[in-house]
Amino acid sequence: MRTLIDRIGQLLVVPAGPVRGPDMDRVPVLRDAALVIEGERIAWFGERADTPGGEYEHRIDAQGGAVLPGFVDCHTHLVFAGAREGEFVQRIRGKSYIEILEAGGGIHVTVEAVRAASEEQLLAGALARLRRMLALGTTTAEVKSGYGLRPEDELKMLRVARRLRGMQAVELVGTYLAAHTIPKEYAGRADEYLDAMLADSILETLYSGDLAEFADVFCERGAFDLAQAERFLTECGRHGLRAKLHADQITNTGATKLGVRLGAVSVDHLEEADESAIAALAGSETIPVLLPGCTYFLNGKPPAARRMIEAGLPVALATDCNPGSSMIESMPLIISIACTRLRMTPMEAIVAATANAAAAIGRANRIGAIAVGHQADLLILDRPSADFIAYETGRNPVRMVIKRGRAAWTA
Repeated sequence: MRTLIDRIGQLLVVPAGPVRGPDMDRVPVLRDAALVIEGERIAWFGERADTPGGEYEHRIDAQGGAVLPGFVDCHTHLVFAGAREGEFVQRIRGKSYIEILEAGGGIHVTVEAVRAASEEQLLAGALARLRRMLALGTTTAEVKSGYGLRPEDELKMLRVARRLRGMQAVELVGTYLAAHTIPKEYAGRADEYLDAMLADSILETLYSGDLAEFADVFCERGAFDLAQAERFLTECGRHGLRAKLHADQITNTGATKLGVRLGAVSVDHLEEADESAIAALAGSETIPVLLPGCTYFLNGKPPAARRMIEAGLPVALATDCNPGSSMIESMPLIISIACTRLRMTPMEAIVAATANAAAAIGRANRIGAIAVGHQADLLILDRPSADFIAYETGRNPVRMVIKRGRAAWTA
């Protein structure tokens, strides 16, 4: 099928990621543009006056709206059960995330709910979230386990993510986050817990069953230390799972530098990353993923995005959608928070949410860019400029979502 998107007011020609440092704010913008899709891929784009002739089975009128790549939400925990609105109120009243966790709340509440939930219940909740995320422009999302903390429940979460791929339009990528925290029944026995979660039978099932591409670990006080994180990721890597880390979020543990040393695809959070961590990232291929929704939700210190960009890093953004620290499904909202709290420009934030986020899940050669041959995952906005994504906070600017060359959602 050949499709023409015509009357584009502003086409953001985001290049394939990773896009580094100052180049994040130097994206070419074409005005009065058009774009041609053949099958699932971008075949041509340019000024309307130069639009290729021939037959088009489908024509889409952008009505002067901006067009950009679909958002890639490269860090989510969207398969879960239950809610933690009570903790939200506790934090407003002065309790810290760590205090709530150490009192037996926090993630342990979600773990209990996930263990009690059936696969069908988890599926129904996540499907509803994904449909809302699609309407807000997310065309690809990473999905972590990490709320089961038992072999059967971790696998249950990832089976749900696999089933969701065939039920809706958002492309999904699985991550094994069994090293999220130490479950209550293993209190004080973190290494024994890792023994259980690193059994060959589990890791072989994850990879051969197409349940996960990545392994992730929360390296933090009260969770897993550097040695345990390295052990977990190394063993998972032996079974084909590529490394990611929750790094330097609450305290500076040195996890960012560990991620660089292990060749991790990404290190995520980085609120407490220091100059040595930034320098390590600058000499690596590891993508720094910032999660401004989390610091917004927890009223915490935002990561040093400007310093990272000045150092030439390919900064990425994601929602961190989860029930405890970032109950946010909207990539437009994350872009707006990144502009206001992290002082990123709208163009930097868009590149971070598309090309660089695609690099953070190993898909920069196929998604996240306006490039001939790239998958036609596109957003058509109802505004003439993409700056409105950040400017009109809380309003959905998306008129149409195109996934693999076909309309997946229309306002």
